[in-house]
Amino acid sequence: MPLLSRRTLLQASAVAGAYGAGIGLANRYSQASAAADPLLLEARVTEAMIAAKGPTKGMMTYGPDGMPPTIRMRKGEAFAARLKNSLDEATTIHWHGLRIPNAMDGVPFLTQPYVYTGDTFDYAFTPPDAGTFWYHPHCNTLTQMGRGMTGMIVVEDPADPVFDAEITLNLRDWRLGGDGQFIEQFRARDAAKSGTIGTVRTANWTVEPRHDAPAGGFLRLRLAATDVTRIFALRLTGAEAKIVSIDGQPLPAPHPIDLQTIGPGQRLDLIVRMPDREGAVVTLEDHRPSAPKIMASFRAVGTSLKRDLGDIKPLNPNPVAEADLSTATEIPFALSASAENAGVESICGTLGFTFWAINKVPWPGDTADPTAPLAELKLGKSYIFNLANPTPHAHPIHLHGLGFKVLSSSLGPVPQLISDTYLVQPDEKVRLALVADNLGDWVFHCHIIEHQKTGMSGYIRVV
Repeated sequence: MPLLSRRTLLQASAVAGAYGAGIGLANRYSQASAAADPLLLEARVTEAMIAAKGPTKGMMTYGPDGMPPTIRMRKGEAFAARLKNSLDEATTIHWHGLRIPNAMDGVPFLTQPYVYTGDTFDYAFTPPDAGTFWYHPHCNTLTQMGRGMTGMIVVEDPADPVFDAEITLNLRDWRLGGDGQFIEQFRARDAAKSGTIGTVRTANWTVEPRHDAPAGGFLRLRLAATDVTRIFALRLTGAEAKIVSIDGQPLPAPHPIDLQTIGPGQRLDLIVRMPDREGAVVTLEDHRPSAPKIMASFRAVGTSLKRDLGDIKPLNPNPVAEADLSTATEIPFALSASAENAGVESICGTLGFTFWAINKVPWPGDTADPTAPLAELKLGKSYIFNLANPTPHAHPIHLHGLGFKVLSSSLGPVPQLISDTYLVQPDEKVRLALVADNLGDWVFHCHIIEHQKTGMSGYIRVV
């Protein structure tokens, strides 16, 4: 079972009954094994060179210095990590996209106690899926994520082909002023619309980083949009490439990339066939909202390996259950604005407003008087989530703990892909099918964090 410090356990006991199926850690968690030595992830304040004006102070990270480390796991093998909180506020870790036991999901009140300053919490699970995922706090998220606490996860599949190079890119913004220091994280007028955009775009905490890869070789490029707001429209120039995985789930067949849009929380795996000529440069560009912005570049080095992009085969699928559409129960979810305007105070922070809601109910935050689940699902049964977005703004909707399959969209044909995060466009209606095969209370929210923190969040219960 998970290990908590005595202090965290005592502080949690006062609120242990807040959710009927929420925080029963010992009863929920039945993982039998864990890695012998947990990976230490220390939540702490740091500084880093983001802009040219000097180090940005007040950055937040996991680890001794700089960007949170990319964590590597192996599909089907036990993993363990110990969170040590050296911040001056509570925090947790959510393992975005991983279908793991509910007690390990990292949501205060719903699945675990807060991890207070000076305390630790042990996470242990076995990832069932290979792919690209990421991790972040689920407490005071706008500040903690906005100041750097977003790291990538690579779950390796021993059966995957070996490529000539692999690069992970953590794509995100920063809200910095002309002096390179943090400015206000959000503006209410923007939170009520599409969100407050950052001022500096980076990949791996660097403006336009440059990488080398073998000429004529296959580069596996793993991308994660970990920003709190920005939606990316990505294009690769200077080389051919194929998408082999979206949101950690392999495509049935590799697909050429043209202009691929991903919202906060989403991931993309590309196989890039590097140019034959040494010194040739490939660029990854963001084309949203207007003029292209170079996110990163890749230089071909050495003698050409003369790889053929036609040799790329599909990656092995992950074991996500297929919904039975003939028996599936349909559940409506309306992503809407809220008529309320005052936020509820909580340990994990409030923005002071409620602009958004799901099914007309804005999420009150981590309080001792929570709302009911948005829906109660029976273990092993199939469901179709009918999402309607009547607003003029996009919402990347993320479901914890479960995978869903995209069935259809009112905007036209869509690939029937498995995912955990779907970018719902303005005025779109979309149908998502899933099997309720993971017990517990699972958060369902917009991953534009201002939208989440101002009401567009809730949870479903699997019993």
